[in-house]
Amino acid sequence: MKTLIVDDEFVSRAKMQAIMETFGECVDADNGPDAIVLFNEALDSDHPFDLITLDIAMPEMDGIEVLFNLREIEKKRCTQDKNQVKILMVTAQSDKDYIVTCLQAGCNNYVVKPFDLDIVSQKLKQIELLPASAKKTNENKGPDAASPQALPGKIKTLI
Repeated sequence: MKTLIVDDEFVSRAKMQAIMETFGECVDADNGPDAIVLFNEALDSDHPFDLITLDIAMPEMDGIEVLFNLREIEKKRCTQDKNQVKILMVTAQSDKDYIVTCLQAGCNNYVVKPFDLDIVSQKLKQIELLPASAKKTNENKGPDAASPQALPGKIKTLI
């Protein structure tokens, strides 16, 4: 699975990357405009992203604006619904209005911070990026990728 992680907060981005690397290749961006550039480059190279995790609250261009832009790009490129990138919104807000807005804007699901490997895995199953029967892919790889022990020392102290 090829994933683009978009979050302006370094710790959240690093934690999501540690989780998603258990499922495949990860690329990250710390803002919306860079995410849109990376998305277009991936489409142009015929190696599109399977998943984008997109933080809602970002300066310059928030996650909902980025979501609208990504879906517009797919529309202009005549991307069939079944081939659209799966988008998982990531938010510290559990407010229903934010969640409804994201779903209406075209996201596939959402994750409320704080998150861990189990939560993200469950969301990936719900959007059919993982089979419903899938077990953790890092069971035999030492510390849980979502745990602080799997993250670099500086990040551990921040979470």
